[in-house]
Amino acid sequence: MPTTTLFTVPPSPPTTTKRSSLSPSSPSSVASTTTSHFPNVDRLAFLIEKSKSVNHILQIHAALLRHGLHDHPILNFKLQRSYSSICRLDYSVALFESTEKPNVFYWTAIMHGHAQCGLHEQAIFYYVQMLTQGVQPNAFTFSSVLKACSLQPGKAIHSQAIKFGFDLDLYVRTGLVDVYARGGDIMSANQVFDTMPEKSLVSLTSMLNCYAKHGKLEEARALFEEIKDRDVVCWNVIIDGYAQHGLPNESLLLFRQMLAAKVKPNEITVLSVLSACGQIGALESGKWLHSYIKNNGIRINVHVGTALVDMYCKCGSLEDARMVFDRITDKDAVAWNSMIVGYAMHGSSQEAFQLFNEMCRIGHQATDITFIGILTACGHAGLVNNGWGFFNLMKDQYKIEPKIEHFGCMVNLLGRAGHLEEAYDLVKNMKIKQDPVLWGTLLGACRLHGNVSMAEEIAEFVLSHNLANSGTYILLSNIYAAAGYWDGVARMRLLMKDSGVEKEPGCSSIEVDNKLHEFLAGDLRHPQSKQIYMMLEEINSWLKANGYTPQTDIVLHDLGERQKEQCLQVHSEKLAIAFGLISTRAGTAIKIVKNLRVCLDCHGVMKQISKITGRNIIMRDRNRFHHFVNGSCSCGDYW
Repeated sequence: MPTTTLFTVPPSPPTTTKRSSLSPSSPSSVASTTTSHFPNVDRLAFLIEKSKSVNHILQIHAALLRHGLHDHPILNFKLQRSYSSICRLDYSVALFESTEKPNVFYWTAIMHGHAQCGLHEQAIFYYVQMLTQGVQPNAFTFSSVLKACSLQPGKAIHSQAIKFGFDLDLYVRTGLVDVYARGGDIMSANQVFDTMPEKSLVSLTSMLNCYAKHGKLEEARALFEEIKDRDVVCWNVIIDGYAQHGLPNESLLLFRQMLAAKVKPNEITVLSVLSACGQIGALESGKWLHSYIKNNGIRINVHVGTALVDMYCKCGSLEDARMVFDRITDKDAVAWNSMIVGYAMHGSSQEAFQLFNEMCRIGHQATDITFIGILTACGHAGLVNNGWGFFNLMKDQYKIEPKIEHFGCMVNLLGRAGHLEEAYDLVKNMKIKQDPVLWGTLLGACRLHGNVSMAEEIAEFVLSHNLANSGTYILLSNIYAAAGYWDGVARMRLLMKDSGVEKEPGCSSIEVDNKLHEFLAGDLRHPQSKQIYMMLEEINSWLKANGYTPQTDIVLHDLGERQKEQCLQVHSEKLAIAFGLISTRAGTAIKIVKNLRVCLDCHGVMKQISKITGRNIIMRDRNRFHHFVNGSCSCGDYW
């Protein structure tokens, strides 16, 4: 999630007799000697504050030593803070420890430096040490140490802030909102936020981030609409919130509104929007954003490059993904993993293996995600021996303990290859707790191979141990239906009704002219429905002329043959392909995204349409990508 800086750097000790408006302390509390007693102190202080590299700061530090200013409290303070700002805490701590009786400014600066560099435990340790030394904290102390706090220490610091009378300070309150938000205590975050007499943009953004991070999108949107002077951070939070919680279309819409509002996106913006494009397979939008990135000074570093690779893979363009991948100069394991997983989801198993070997050859350490990609590649090609080899390699050579996802990959591989007993034994003998998804994968394999007895045994165990989800009931219902056991189907549907489980409707989407069009089975909502259904009739005439027979045996309802054919004709992916044919130029590829697994009949129809029309059809379903070219599919009819 994008983050925003919620804490200000503690102010420098004042150098005049005028009381600082930011601090209750007087100048004498910082140093008993004024800067006028030392030559060029103001100039040196200015140089220290402007220094951005350790070499420059060290040169100034050496100059102080040569001129006998090494004990000057204000200059030492500024040096300490400058070293901290570039995370050279060794120098910062050395200066702090050489300071006799450091006051609250010094303590706060050392806390802030450690918090800023991610050394949270040390920051809290310095806070405790300060209290034991009898130094009373100020508002900036609390805002600095809160940055280092998780929920429980944050609650303790909250009590301290109340004790010392700083709990109503704007910076402290903003820090408290952030602590409670990061800890998932939304109620406490709300209480602190609602009682703030004044809400700055930082505090508003902090609360907005709290809502968005935890999926409270209605609350987040309401607060977002209240913010008048929205900066790029506000837009990033709300855009990412929708992208991360399953509403990518809304995320893209907000991005367009951001551009219309003349707010310039940054790296964090494009990472969120690329994720949204990938989720819905919006290749045209993703390509436009890639062009925008290149033309607007956003550097394609390893993070942006990896996001582009992921987007192109999920949108069906492996060529573009590989082109971006090859141009990333500082590839890390995440970048390699994205490309490997991309090849795997497209069924390009050999390319995934080659990339894995290259990754290892140049010295990158494979991670648990790497092996998820490799095992997925094995699963899509039915490479059982390879799968076991990689599974054992992960454990024995790389010392990576298999997670539920790795077991899921192996169960999918074994189950689809027909090794049902081997898959079942693997699940039963796992040392980690099985989840509903894993049992669902095994049930899916039982359905694929028609093993009703094993399916019933698994279902009985899953239902009795409260491990069932919607997929469990649907899979078992489909297994019974495929076997013609309609009483079992009725029993499953009754259980679904009693449990409040609803079947997820099939939905297919297609992007045309940067606009996403979604279809459900039998959909009549589209403005061009009449033309779409006319094209469907034309497709049906093509299919009959080419001798295609509808695969009515996959219709898992107790219906007549003609009714089954009518059900198949209006599947969502067929509506999407019909719309694609009437909305795009002849010869152009058609890309479709399906939220469920494509059925056998639609898969066969897509092969036929690719041959009849000469169009390449790329479909992403729940399991993988299918590339239909001239009557055949890249999956080899194995998916």
